[in-house]
Amino acid sequence: MAKGPSGKSAEVLPDSDSAAVWRPEHSRRFVFVGRSYEPGSGEVSLNYMLDDVCLREVISLPPASPPPHRWPAIEAALDLLHWVAGCSYWKAGCPAEVSFSGNHPNQAQAAWLTRLFRAGLAEFAYRNGLDPAGFPEMPGQGDDFRSAEPAGLKRRTLVPIGGGKDSLVAWSRLQAHAEDCRPVQIGNSVLIQRLGLALSDQHLLIPRQLDPTLARLNAQGAWNGHVPVTAINAAVMTLAALVLDYDRVAFANERSADEATLHDESGRAVNHQFSKSFEFERMMDGWIRRWIACDLKVFSLLRQDRELGVCREFAGLTAWHGLFSSCNRNFHLEGPRTNRWCGQCPKCHFVFLALAPFMTPAALIDIFGRDLLEDADQIDGFADLLALDGRKPFECVGEAQEARAALAALAASPAWSRHAVVSALSPRLKGLALPTLEQVCRPAGPHLIPSEWARDQDAT
Repeated sequence: MAKGPSGKSAEVLPDSDSAAVWRPEHSRRFVFVGRSYEPGSGEVSLNYMLDDVCLREVISLPPASPPPHRWPAIEAALDLLHWVAGCSYWKAGCPAEVSFSGNHPNQAQAAWLTRLFRAGLAEFAYRNGLDPAGFPEMPGQGDDFRSAEPAGLKRRTLVPIGGGKDSLVAWSRLQAHAEDCRPVQIGNSVLIQRLGLALSDQHLLIPRQLDPTLARLNAQGAWNGHVPVTAINAAVMTLAALVLDYDRVAFANERSADEATLHDESGRAVNHQFSKSFEFERMMDGWIRRWIACDLKVFSLLRQDRELGVCREFAGLTAWHGLFSSCNRNFHLEGPRTNRWCGQCPKCHFVFLALAPFMTPAALIDIFGRDLLEDADQIDGFADLLALDGRKPFECVGEAQEARAALAALAASPAWSRHAVVSALSPRLKGLALPTLEQVCRPAGPHLIPSEWARDQDAT
């Protein structure tokens, strides 16, 4: 059972339908009310009820006229999106009672959703002192009798663009294959839009408007924290592919995302990047092929690559060095909080460190505006990436072994060895077994990449 701030079971909400008097300690009930899609306008409406507070999220797709035979797949994709996006609203009160007044998941789908909420909200739970094992099991209704039919989609690819190096490497690889593809962003980031339009005049922006009441609840003390955004985006992209007639969605999530950020006191993995992991990718693929459309593939094109391998490749894509940014302070819902790079966060630290073995100090200064490895005030921030205490920062950063391999390579480089951060931290690697750059840059591991695009044809 979900617990309130006092650690006690959630209390009954007082009689009121006003968000103004809602309090998380009284939260007891969450309802997936229903969803709708209007193809003429492209508007998708996702409706929920948190206790007596009505919540509505709106996603805007381009107007379209899907053929009649595709509507069963579209309806199934709407269900998935409605249920996955609900985590943003359920977490405000973490109520123990969950129900569905619209379409209901079957037993297998309910188990899938329970897994997503517990693993995808594990960081949220850890940082708020909650137990994800106590999150409610989603109620399923009925057995699984449906088998997804082909949706008859065209052989072309949607490419989600996040503004950083990863999606640019994925885009570059698809261009090398002469693939018919279209860049897509979810949300209104001007930085991502500028980058997407530089890639293609067909760049697609899909606005996503969270219910503004959620911000009011947060101001009143609602539980708040990290949600599995990539899972929500994958559900949006699944629906978009069906509506716009694309048979592939190629994300740019690396195998580095599989490493847990830390393990809690019970030994359970807490992974900031769970919804970017291969585990979730397989979950998503299974849901789509089983319940939506058997001819739609949603996968990561970079699944065989670690972060350092992506950085080595990106170092050669100089046309994009002046446009990209991986600093997440650019991508807040209320707008950017920095000009491309804050230079202080774990993401800035990791990208600088991971690019440095493959670039000169001058080239990185051109990108970041300063040399982060020459700043002694940044030593502790870079040290966190090494995870010598078993904990990485709660951010989308690479494996600890990658950070250590990069630092060791810089310590052996005449161009970097005397930099303040490198000289201060490299002694801490003494006695550790370190992989070489070549080892961490070698593509390997399981993946769902179409065979014609896989870098290691033996990987499965």
